[in-house]
Amino acid sequence: MNQKYLYFTVFASGMTTLAVELAASRLLGSVFGTSNLVWASIIGLILIYLTAGYFLGGRLADRKPNPETFYGILAWGGFTAGIIPFISRPVLSAAADAFDQLAIGVLAGAFSAVLVLFIVPVTLLGMISPFAIRLALQDARKAGQISGRIYAISTLGSFVGTFLPVLVLIPLIGTTFTFLVFALFLVLVALFGLWGSSGRKAALKWSWMLLVLMALAVVWGRGQIKATHGQIYETESAYNYIQVLEIGEYRYLRLNEGQGIHSVYNPQELAYHGPWMQVLAAPFFNPAPFEQNQVKSMAIIGLAAGTISTQATAVFGPIPIDGFEIDPDIIRVGQEYFGMTQTNLQPIPVDGRWGLSQSTRRYSIISIDAYRPPYIPWHLTTREFFQIVYDHLDQDGVLVINVGRAPADRSLIDGLVGTIGTIFPSIYVMDIPNTFNSMVYATVKPTTVDDVYANYTALNARGDAHPLLLDALQRAILYLQPTPQSEVVFTDDLAPIEWITNNMVLSYIVSGMDELK
Repeated sequence: MNQKYLYFTVFASGMTTLAVELAASRLLGSVFGTSNLVWASIIGLILIYLTAGYFLGGRLADRKPNPETFYGILAWGGFTAGIIPFISRPVLSAAADAFDQLAIGVLAGAFSAVLVLFIVPVTLLGMISPFAIRLALQDARKAGQISGRIYAISTLGSFVGTFLPVLVLIPLIGTTFTFLVFALFLVLVALFGLWGSSGRKAALKWSWMLLVLMALAVVWGRGQIKATHGQIYETESAYNYIQVLEIGEYRYLRLNEGQGIHSVYNPQELAYHGPWMQVLAAPFFNPAPFEQNQVKSMAIIGLAAGTISTQATAVFGPIPIDGFEIDPDIIRVGQEYFGMTQTNLQPIPVDGRWGLSQSTRRYSIISIDAYRPPYIPWHLTTREFFQIVYDHLDQDGVLVINVGRAPADRSLIDGLVGTIGTIFPSIYVMDIPNTFNSMVYATVKPTTVDDVYANYTALNARGDAHPLLLDALQRAILYLQPTPQSEVVFTDDLAPIEWITNNMVLSYIVSGMDELK
């Protein structure tokens, strides 16, 4: 058989294997999220399936070392990978509804069922490399050279399969069509291989697979990922599944599994009484008296669809606001659906830490709204990061962070307070009522709690302060908590955020309590 085409087949198989793994993460991520627990489940089980494939492929190659069997396995691997998004759709639809209601039993069953669907295609793809070694091996003295070459080519294909779906195909055509593109490609490779090694009849015998996959693409390829009540828009980006809901006069931004509202918008309303509004209170933890016009600029890490920037512009006027949001598609959705068109706002589609470190500005407020268990970028929790924040605040600057917690677990707040306390002289914590969110405030100047009381009293007495600001200050004072004493310090070298958030999520699931915000 043609040795060069055999190597190309191995490359195609390796590429598709990794592409299927990454597409699987997106298929599951839109319903179950993209936490490291989900990733560990996907990677772990796919490795088990590949292990089975290596074992079975080696045995079958010794029993039937012929190209027709080899390309038949490849064809079935591609075909079964292509039908996964269609078979899994009803299961994922039920799981999406269950996630909104936090029906844990249904979720666990659905998650397991979808992962089981990958047994057949991934096991078949795992059989390709050992089978290819057997077909390529004509001289036992070159066994090491041949096997090394085939695994190298397969790994090179895996490298391409790592980036192609994430950077190009999923944002361009979606998860379902990404599965189909790789499936159709692999079936075509198998058919050409059969034609070249076993003749036209052998290839035609498997050509029905192409027809079925193309029919699925035409009939069901463009189905909704979710059909949530009030959904007016959904899309997949390189980073997230993005969903916009419209309920009454309000629009809500949800990402991935949808547990938590990232932005809210009503063109006739500004008071949303969530963590966004509490950012407004931050500068008034400064020494009294502090005036609204002393707020000169702002940075937001985790801009989302612009709720914070909209409220800040209404209260402080058209101050310069730099909004760091790593996902450019979320910025576009904010501009199209959430009125995020303020001329004073500069959306910057980069990682927040890198973007802030490159900024030449100093800010009155730096708001961090990129934490939500279990999706907390650890590099935004460390002493080194908070030093960057401190260095970019002006002399009256204040850091404010929206932090998630579990009903009986404040370990993340404690660790952040301990870390921030190595940089900032004064720290305050408030709990947002009826949520599992807390706000952490840290001032560049040494301050006391009496300062926020005095600033609120002065603003309220004057009578011209924005009502949104007064509401935020009143809530901050009313729900202020004792600042915890913590010796925990997160660093770039050691920040076990995943341990903390996983424990929070698991304890929350076990407790069966209300939705984690």
